[in-house]
Amino acid sequence: MTTLAMIEAAAGRLKGRARRTPLLNSPFLDEIAGRPVWVKPECLQHTGSFKFRGGWSAVSALEPDIRARGVLAYSSGNHAQGVAFAAKGHGVPAVIIMPSDAPALKIDNTRALGAEVVLYDRANESREAIGVTLAEERGLTLIKPYDEPLVIAGQGTVGLEIAEQAAEAGITHADVLVPCGGGGLTAGIALALEAKAPSLRVRPAEPEGFDDTLRSLESGTKQANERLSGSLCDAILTPEPGDITFPITSRLCGPGLAVSDEDALYAVAQAFLRLKIVAEPGGAVALAAALLRPHQIDAPAVIAVVSGGNVDPAVFARALEKLDV
Repeated sequence: MTTLAMIEAAAGRLKGRARRTPLLNSPFLDEIAGRPVWVKPECLQHTGSFKFRGGWSAVSALEPDIRARGVLAYSSGNHAQGVAFAAKGHGVPAVIIMPSDAPALKIDNTRALGAEVVLYDRANESREAIGVTLAEERGLTLIKPYDEPLVIAGQGTVGLEIAEQAAEAGITHADVLVPCGGGGLTAGIALALEAKAPSLRVRPAEPEGFDDTLRSLESGTKQANERLSGSLCDAILTPEPGDITFPITSRLCGPGLAVSDEDALYAVAQAFLRLKIVAEPGGAVALAAALLRPHQIDAPAVIAVVSGGNVDPAVFARALEKLDV
């Protein structure tokens, strides 16, 4: 299991590698939400998402002889790029299994980082089964996107930074809204804040129709999504919470929040207009919840993580059409 010591060790390995993304604020967003809203823009991280942290944490922790054989990951795009970039930084091969309906930008970027991309049918094939077969055939080390303690530890460094930055900004009590797929980022941040800023409560944010974590937290048992595709929030579409992540989120997180694709596009547009950052829909669901679900939040302030910015131009243009300026 991931521990605070592992998160702090990951922070040490990431020092000088990961960007310490800022904590941003806009009075215009505060007005929409009816409370102070702070944004942690991991879309400014290397490869355009927080996934670089977990990828580097896991790859850098491997024994050199094992790492040299190469690594393998499965991902809709952001974990793919994070692991590919980390592998390239260590001079080792990377094979990435990606759904054929992933945004073209994410597929192209993963290849550009030097990784071999293997495409699969998300609706009819199992990425896990493909990954196990390739790992055995080629002697690769599988780095899972969220159910991996070293990956969770890397994502937890976001929580260490939030704790420090909240203290610097004088934020003493807040809900920390986190885009949630399998729960690696959510669990990592929750573990870090439990130790460093316990008055900051993590709450997962998901797309409507793919709110398995929300329903799992409500029921106390893991719930699965009926569908595996069909949302603009491709970055956070997972079958169900992770076996490692769910016990952490169920112990430490507050109730989940769910937003529509249109809500996510609205948040993408507001992030660009008010903060001058580019977010992808899946990365913007926490900000969407902060702005459009104020009645479901009773904390005096909100910190919303924007987890990624790898958005196709056509989708970004669709979001900007929502601006009335």
